[in-house]
Amino acid sequence: MKPLAILVSTIALSFSLPAAYAAIPADPAGGETIQFNVYRGNSSFGTHEVRFQRNGDELIAEVSVRLRAGFGPVTVFRYEHDSVERWRDGQLVALEGETLKDGSRFPVEAVRNGAGIVSEGVLPEGEQHTAELPGDIIPSSHWRGYEEDLRRILNTEHGDAMEVSITDMGMEEIEADGGTIQARRIRLEGTLTVDLWYDENGFWAGCEFEARGQRIRYVRQANPVA
Repeated sequence: MKPLAILVSTIALSFSLPAAYAAIPADPAGGETIQFNVYRGNSSFGTHEVRFQRNGDELIAEVSVRLRAGFGPVTVFRYEHDSVERWRDGQLVALEGETLKDGSRFPVEAVRNGAGIVSEGVLPEGEQHTAELPGDIIPSSHWRGYEEDLRRILNTEHGDAMEVSITDMGMEEIEADGGTIQARRIRLEGTLTVDLWYDENGFWAGCEFEARGQRIRYVRQANPVA
């Protein structure tokens, strides 16, 4: 996939929140679910879910992605991703996941080791690798949001560090939760470019990019805190 900037008309708001808003992460109490229907052009493409639990002082985020394109029963593209993230005091403790992409499987495991994170994964070319990453690194699972001064994130498909640039695009009105909501748009540029939206509580609210000549669009189905 080679995501590009989205092509979507937006509505400018007559007010704006402080620039720091984009850096406010969601703080799930446990029991919330972020659920997206995913569209490729105007066609249904699959689902993307993030489910939150609390276990003592740990926050657990379970991610499940199921994308499929085909002609009737014949599948021409299939993408699946499952991962479990464990967080404590706002920092990643561990991540374990696997991605099925273009017929190949890519397992990832990352564990806190002292002040840092040790990550093991498989690169797109099939090469296994181990990376030592800073302890404050954030996974590329999008649900937490990204600060504007961020320069590297943990690639949850391959376990390596991905150089990124984050731009706050301001407040917009988007389709979500069965209607429209106000959300802040962030553009993440790296080995991919994707636009992300976050609601007033910091929860992930939308996503759009281009892949293989098709516009991919995420529509959130309900407010996670409602």
